[in-house]
Amino acid sequence: MARKKKTTEKFEEALKDLEKIVERLEKGDVPLEEAMEAFSEGVQLVRFCHQKLDEAEKTLQMLVKDQDDRWATAPFEPPKNEEENG
Repeated sequence: MARKKKTTEKFEEALKDLEKIVERLEKGDVPLEEAMEAFSEGVQLVRFCHQKLDEAEKTLQMLVKDQDDRWATAPFEPPKNEEENG
């Protein structure tokens, strides 16, 4: 049965879990219902990883000019997740 993941899960943990799911599904000996649950969990993990990579990319690419008109990096603040707000 698929286990629920916290939104605070680390990228590396999610990626390892995704790799395990893919390996299980590639073997082809998983019952259909179990395979569907694993696939659904995998999709959620892919979305989570994609979001974390997108946030990291934006953090690295966000540039602003400082008071001396020099380029400097600024932290990217992702939008608040609705789950966190209420």
